[in-house]
Amino acid sequence: MDKQFRFGVGLNPIRSATELAETARRLEGFGFDVLHVPDHLGAPAPFPVLVAAAAATSTIRVGTYVLNACFYKPALLARDIADTDVLSGGRLEVGLGAGYVRAEFEAAELPFPSAGRRVEYLEHVTKYVATHQPRVPILIAGSGDRLLTAAARHADIIGLTGSRVDGADDSLAERIDFVRAAAGNRFDALELNLAITAVPTDGSGVPNLSLTRRFAPTLSDEELLASPAVLSGSVDEMADTLRERRRRYGISYFTVQQEHAEAFAEVIAALR
Repeated sequence: MDKQFRFGVGLNPIRSATELAETARRLEGFGFDVLHVPDHLGAPAPFPVLVAAAAATSTIRVGTYVLNACFYKPALLARDIADTDVLSGGRLEVGLGAGYVRAEFEAAELPFPSAGRRVEYLEHVTKYVATHQPRVPILIAGSGDRLLTAAARHADIIGLTGSRVDGADDSLAERIDFVRAAAGNRFDALELNLAITAVPTDGSGVPNLSLTRRFAPTLSDEELLASPAVLSGSVDEMADTLRERRRRYGISYFTVQQEHAEAFAEVIAALR
């Protein structure tokens, strides 16, 4: 049986408490299930923003997409998660990643380990949080083998990027098959998430590909439009695309950016 659709939205930087409250209520009204904040130096601190957003709303869940696990000691992070979950009325979801921006590690006066060591530490943090805060769902997002292995073993939600895999005819199917093999008996209980980076917002059916191109600068427009991370066409066509991705791949949870939210709300309505 297909899992129920869920929809997340990434929150833009906020300028005031009033703006945050109004934006959170508007996104809740659009039908989104989860409001996400990122974790980058120069961006708002995730946990205060999540608490304020939860206080302004009543049903939308709040979460990180994603915390840089290497910035945190597990016990201190678990403390922040515990209190944020309480203050949000049990609406918290925690997204974790291994971190990838060397300049942010340097600005935080932290060493920048190898990719393998960062994933090892992510797994360590994830196991600690899952043990000490078991009621809070954990998402791990990424695309590499080591990271997806850790996600398959310990996370509740797998965040997929839709990025290309060399030699694979269907990169998304290849990554999901990899997760399935790594997860074993856990796989059926996992929720699969896909980050959407381009959505038409002007009625033309053609999305702005600038964000998608940041992650795949060498691809042509045609190749980007064919990416699983890109939606195009009418509202009904986009809804059909998501239904097909759920049917074919088992992906039921999709995350867009705030600039897509108003246009994507029509897709949400078409799917419910």
